[in-house]
Amino acid sequence: MSSSIMYAQEGITTIQSDFSVEETANRLEKVLTDNGITIFNKIDHRQGASGVDMELSPTILFIIGNPKLGTPVMQCAQTAAIDLPQKMLIWENSEGVVQVGYNNPEYLKKRHSVTGCDEVLKKIDDALHNFSESAAKE
Repeated sequence: MSSSIMYAQEGITTIQSDFSVEETANRLEKVLTDNGITIFNKIDHRQGASGVDMELSPTILFIIGNPKLGTPVMQCAQTAAIDLPQKMLIWENSEGVVQVGYNNPEYLKKRHSVTGCDEVLKKIDDALHNFSESAAKE
């Protein structure tokens, strides 16, 4: 794994982006689409905040999935369905640094006591890492 990976909060893997939130989101959307990942929703939280006359730094959430990978995890531990489909968050922090973050599959494994799904969790982790790197780095 790249040295650009950080663990911002328990269970969240983050990668610093070289681009703006908007450009990172555009790049992520393209890489997800190119890889056949379903984008269930794209939520612009900043836009939502402005709709109620509040301010928020740029924050975009993607809800994504691939039933071929998610279903086996739910078969191993059905409560994992509360965290699936997977989410990827792009935000600009208070220092102006743009980051891409996602729930680390190892954290989900612990949270839901998932057993028997190590291979699929590794595939998910590798995919999320690769998608993040593609969106965030030159």
